[in-house]
Amino acid sequence: METRLYKQVAEKIQAMIAADGYVSGDRLPSERELSTRLEVSRASLREGLIALELTGVVEVRSNSGVYISERPAASHALPEAGPGPFEVLSARRVIECEIAAIAAQVATDRAIDAILVAVEAMERDHDDVATNEQADRNFHMAIANATGNSALVGVMNFLWDQRGHLWHRLKEHFQTEELRKETLSDHRAILQAIASHDAPAARKAMRTHLGRVTRTFSS
Repeated sequence: METRLYKQVAEKIQAMIAADGYVSGDRLPSERELSTRLEVSRASLREGLIALELTGVVEVRSNSGVYISERPAASHALPEAGPGPFEVLSARRVIECEIAAIAAQVATDRAIDAILVAVEAMERDHDDVATNEQADRNFHMAIANATGNSALVGVMNFLWDQRGHLWHRLKEHFQTEELRKETLSDHRAILQAIASHDAPAARKAMRTHLGRVTRTFSS
């Protein structure tokens, strides 16, 4: 099996650290410099840096930069963490936009109510990270359930389960309050399109939402 891209990028970063003689506490170059030097996208660079943070090689400090860890872990072996966050987002943009469109065509009143309950839970628990995360999942799964297609529900469950350690650390570092507020607005727009049984609008609203998340985490 081909090595996942984030592991390839992490290995490139480690090789650069060794070649340049960085030591504990040193700050690495900016993301822009690193992505240019290593010839990788900003998204792939971030995945590689997060993988190295999880193994104790570096520390990602918000609004400060990336530093060589002052308390390195005993082992720097990169974990096999499944698909990278941007792989999952890419798959979701392909699949979930069509799920939203199908839901708009066939959703029952009961199914629409379930989506509404999830939206209201996200709005109510906006500042509770764990509860908000579960409400977010409930929202997207309620849309899949609204299609009446158990295979699509299974696909969405699988994709959501791929949001592992890399995803959650990426979200911790790079999610903004602006994105959180825009997510609530996006969810309302998706709900409205599905409730109106407007398939093109539902597809577009979901595409807008997932595109916004991808841009925020990669730029």
